[in-house]
This record gives sequence, structure tokens and C-alpha cells, in this order.
Amino acid sequence: MPYSEIFKDHLAHPRNAGELADADVVVEETNPVCGDRLRLSLRIREDWIEAARFLAYGCPPTLACGSAIAGMIEGMRIDEAMTLTKTQVAEGVGGLSSRKQHAASLAIETLNSALTKYASSHR
Repeated sequence: MPYSEIFKDHLAHPRNAGELADADVVVEETNPVCGDRLRLSLRIREDWIEAARFLAYGCPPTLACGSAIAGMIEGMRIDEAMTLTKTQVAEGVGGLSSRKQHAASLAIETLNSALTKYASSHR
């Protein structure tokens, strides 16, 4: 499956790449099979994800999925973000081959870890 124009645009122009200095939560997850890593930083205000930034280390699909998820969740309510799926992330980059679905899974796992960590520290 060739990469889509949306995918290529995420690689050439990543959305929300970098660190977030005043983040409320920062998590990094690793795919134990391939070693790809995704770091997600979130600033959350009154149950809204006000800002999201990512850093990705690994294959191009991991970078594209990090870019997609950071862009998707910014301005989203926490409860909405918790319902996102790896399919939605894959669609956000214009689709992924079955061999590259791990990148969308890593993005969702990292998001879920961040939201869980935030919830446990703000009870």
C-alpha cells in the first residue's frame, strides 16, 4: 500500500511536534517489538486538552501517527479523546498497511497512558 498524500504531508510538516514546557502530563510509550517510541505532552484545562505536543522515534508511520493524534486531540474534551481508536488515527494519516498498524496502536496507547496518568494525579 503506497503512502497517501496526507501521510506524506504529516511527514513533511508534522503538526504539534516538540516539547510542551508547561505540560500537565508527559508520557512516553515504546513498542516492545520494533522499538519505536512516542512521547506525548498535554496541557489540560477544565477537562479540555488545550495543547498537545509529540516527539516520535522510529519509523515514518510512528511520526505521522504522532502528528495526527496530537492534531486531533488539541481542543478536544478528555472524555472524547478517550474514545479515539487506532482506526481513526490510521484514517487521520490517510490509511496504513496492515504491517504499519502498530504505529496507530502506539499513538492510542500513548494517549491512553497520558489521560490515565492525568486522571490519577487530578482526583
